[in-house]
Amino acid sequence: MGTRTMKENLKGTMPGGVMLLGALLMVGVSVALFASMKSASHDARVIRGVTGGLLDLVALFVLLPGLFVVNPNEGRVLQLFGRYVGTVRDEGLRWANPLYSKGRVSLRVRSFESAKIKVNDIEGNPIEIGAIVVWKVDDTAEATFSVDSYVGFIHTQAESAVRNLAMHHPYDAHDDSQISLRGHTDAVAEELKREIQTRCAGAGLKVIEARIAHLAYAPEIAQAMLQRQQAGAIIAARQRIVEGAVGMVEMALSLLAKNQVVHLDEERKAAMVSNLLVVLCGERGTQPVVNTGTIYQ
Repeated sequence: MGTRTMKENLKGTMPGGVMLLGALLMVGVSVALFASMKSASHDARVIRGVTGGLLDLVALFVLLPGLFVVNPNEGRVLQLFGRYVGTVRDEGLRWANPLYSKGRVSLRVRSFESAKIKVNDIEGNPIEIGAIVVWKVDDTAEATFSVDSYVGFIHTQAESAVRNLAMHHPYDAHDDSQISLRGHTDAVAEELKREIQTRCAGAGLKVIEARIAHLAYAPEIAQAMLQRQQAGAIIAARQRIVEGAVGMVEMALSLLAKNQVVHLDEERKAAMVSNLLVVLCGERGTQPVVNTGTIYQ
C-alpha cells in the first residue's frame, strides 16, 4: 500500500432533475427559434439559427453529460483529470461538472467463502480450514486509490488471517484454559474478525463478521485423531462415572452410620466400598449373591 492515505470526502452535487429540466427548456427554445425562422428576414433567420444551435450545444455538451444516477447503497467517486474531488452518496439523479469522471463503488454488504487451506495447528497437526467473511466498503476513496483491487485484496488478506489463526491455536484443547479452534468457536470468530479488519483497515474495508466454515483434520491423520477423540471421550465418561460412584458410596456409608442400621469395622467397610464400586462402575449387570450366614462368613 502507498504511503499516502486517501480519505473519503463527501461531495455535494446539484439535483439532476433541475438540470435536466433546464436542458429540455433550452432545447425547446432552440426548436421554437428554428420554427420562427420561416417568418423572419434573412438576417434574422441566421441570428436565430446560430442562437438555437448554440443553445443545443450548451444543453447537449454541458448539461446532459453532467447528469448521473446514484443507486441505493452505491457511491460515485468523482475525479478531475486524475485528481480525487469527492464522493457522492446521495441516491437519485444528480448533476456535477461534466468533466468529472464518475466511478461506481458498491456499498452493499458482501460475503465470500475462502478456499479450504491445509495448515499445521500449534501442535503440528495438519488440518483443513476455511472461513466465511462478511464485509463491505466503508471508505470509497481508500478502497479506490489505496489498493489496486479491494475485492482481491480482502480475499488474500482473509486467507492469510485464517492461516495465521490456525497456526496459533490447537484443533482441540486438552483443558478449558486453552482456546481451541473446535471448542471455542465464538472466541475464534472474534479473533479472526479482528485480524482481517486490522489487515484491511488501510483499504477502506469494514469486516462485519468472520467465522470458521470448514474445520477438519487432514485425511492422512483423520482416522488416528478420531480414535484419539473417542479414547478421550471414554476416559471422560469413566471419570464422571467413578466420581458419581464414590459420591454414592460416601452417601451410603454416611446414612448407615447416621441411622445406626449396621455397625461395620474398617475391613467390612472396605469390602462394601469395593462391592459398590464394582456394581456402579461395571459395564455389565452384576449377579446378586445372598449371604445366609453372618456378616463375617
